[in-house]
Amino acid sequence: MDEINASAAAAPGPDAHAASPRRIKRRLVTGLLVLHAAALLAAGVLVLRARNGGPKDEDVKSKLLSLSPKDSVGWVSIRGPIMSSQSGKPWEHGSEQWARRIEQLSETKGVKAIVLDINSPGGSVGAVQEIYSRILRIKKEHPSLKFVALFGDVAASGGYYLAAACDKIVAHPGTLTGSIGVIFSVSNMEGLFAKVGYKMDPIKSGKHKDIGSPARPMTAEERKILQDLIDDAYGQFVQAVADGRKLPVEVVKPLADGRIYSGSQALANKLVDQLGDSKDALMLAAKMGGITDEKPRVRRDGEKFSDLFELLESRARLVLGAGPVSIPLPSAMSTHGMMYLWPGW
Repeated sequence: MDEINASAAAAPGPDAHAASPRRIKRRLVTGLLVLHAAALLAAGVLVLRARNGGPKDEDVKSKLLSLSPKDSVGWVSIRGPIMSSQSGKPWEHGSEQWARRIEQLSETKGVKAIVLDINSPGGSVGAVQEIYSRILRIKKEHPSLKFVALFGDVAASGGYYLAAACDKIVAHPGTLTGSIGVIFSVSNMEGLFAKVGYKMDPIKSGKHKDIGSPARPMTAEERKILQDLIDDAYGQFVQAVADGRKLPVEVVKPLADGRIYSGSQALANKLVDQLGDSKDALMLAAKMGGITDEKPRVRRDGEKFSDLFELLESRARLVLGAGPVSIPLPSAMSTHGMMYLWPGW
């Protein structure tokens, strides 16, 4: 009997048999994830070495890329809608990340000028002004540092607002720019809600607390309130253009009715300084920064690592079953609040 009891006591329970395979599986999955991440890291580096940074003349940027501490031109690519970062991740593309990159380059030894490579329809007022004010502060702190804006396919509204902070602007002849103005989109879904039997009954602290609600028509008083906001933000935009382009406000206002311009039209209206491509912008920035090299060195700190981290995060989420990373695509219909945005992009 004692032997039977001893054997029973020594016999492993069902959990003990299950635990060992689970541990093995967990270690195997962990090992595979580590190997997968390492492979992605290596592949990402190769991809980023080969990839182009934009649609036009990017061979210039990649061939001249150098991390040498010698005199160089900083290069920051601003792509897509300019919005505040939603998560705060350092590798995301948002106003704070772009502003930080510009700031880091301005403090890098040997950087004599910075090119803002803009391909954007604009974005939220706050996000655009965050970058704009940071550039002005940097110029005040580093008077010898020069800024050149390069326009890609689109550099409209908030994209143009950023360029107004630069010393010179280079655009392609067919660039779409301008759209100097503000938009505040408010949807009225009262009819739709009525059809589906949906009704909102807000409890609010003041009569204007639900201003802009899609569940009811806007009153004349509310429209006046919002129009005053638009006019204020519009005045800030016009003043920024007047200051940056050294033009009287009276000259800027007729140009700032929201219309878009081609690069050639913008040049005729003194909204840009010259027509050209990536190399032209690079050489202009180098000349303004006092760099005499025939092939100026370019620094693009942070951008390659940012792209790599985005790639790794996306792949990791897929491997772990979290789904792909969603990429918001702001437009006049999907964004709220005041926007320095061209809705036709």
